[in-house]
Amino acid sequence: MRVRNKKTLTALLASGLITVVIILCWVLYVFNSKEIYLVINDEEKVIQTKEDVLEDLLKEQNIIIEANDEISKPLDTILKDQDKIMINFAVPVLIKADGQSELVYTTADTVKEVIEEQNIELGPQDEVSTSLDAKVMESLEIKITRIETAIEAVQSPIAYDVVTIEDPTLQEGKEVIVQEGSEGVLLTKTEKVTKDGKIISEKIIQEVVQIESTNQILAKGTLKPIVKLTSSSPDVAEITVNGNTFGYKKVLNNVKLTAYDAGLKSTGKTKEHPQYGITYTGTTVKEGHTVAVDPNVIPLGWWIYIEGYGFRRAEDIGSAVKGKKVDIYYDDENFVEAFGTKRGYTVYVIGPNKP
Repeated sequence: MRVRNKKTLTALLASGLITVVIILCWVLYVFNSKEIYLVINDEEKVIQTKEDVLEDLLKEQNIIIEANDEISKPLDTILKDQDKIMINFAVPVLIKADGQSELVYTTADTVKEVIEEQNIELGPQDEVSTSLDAKVMESLEIKITRIETAIEAVQSPIAYDVVTIEDPTLQEGKEVIVQEGSEGVLLTKTEKVTKDGKIISEKIIQEVVQIESTNQILAKGTLKPIVKLTSSSPDVAEITVNGNTFGYKKVLNNVKLTAYDAGLKSTGKTKEHPQYGITYTGTTVKEGHTVAVDPNVIPLGWWIYIEGYGFRRAEDIGSAVKGKKVDIYYDDENFVEAFGTKRGYTVYVIGPNKP
């Protein structure tokens, strides 16, 4: 009976000892382990670990940190109870901008942060396919479209006009540049809008004439060529005056008539001058007979008939007698001064013989 009780007591002691050892081991484990707060991508969990170094804890939890991931403490950090470890895993984001596509890994929270992280500058008109405040998600695609507005200033020539004027002193068929023409300068400002380098709109916003053009002035001759008359030139027609019919070789319309005398004012000669009263052809001036003409129009020595004044002979010339102009000789100086200039007369050029 005593032996049995002794065995029972031994068994009880052994069982109690084992229990004590287990309790001691559990107590030692509890006191040696740490409670760590692990926050992964904003999700928190609490873990118990006996690891002393952060890197070992991550291995224990099968957590792999890549180059673009973020962790709040260095991997060689010595852990303490109640430590909080923050981990953000980078996600892939495709960025398309400036003609290129690039896949980046980021831990940024918003699209704006991703763009800033990649040092991408946005212009005031640029368009982003996703809101800048949008949250970053895995496989997000961000497309940036460049919108630019530029003002282009271009100078272009302004053509000059050619203005033609008639010159009655210039031979018909001849042209003379009276004034050279010069081009002007037009400044045109154009607003061009481009989308990723391609023009999507353009409009002229300003045109300014910086330099006015100068017209070229071209004189065209209208003076008919003078046909030299000779005694053999045929009559072109006949006219009857006071019952006297005669032929003429040329008719001059719109002729100007003036008057002169033999004195100083008209000829520059005094009565003492040896050539006083002597015509260019050597004849003596005679009222009702002598006239001065332009020999290129009326041959000297020829008879003419002046409408309203009768027959006269071309015997003299004068520095002011040019073209269709006839200077009629009179003896009276006062009459000459009062004569003035008469216009619109018709003169018939007859020939060397008086009808």
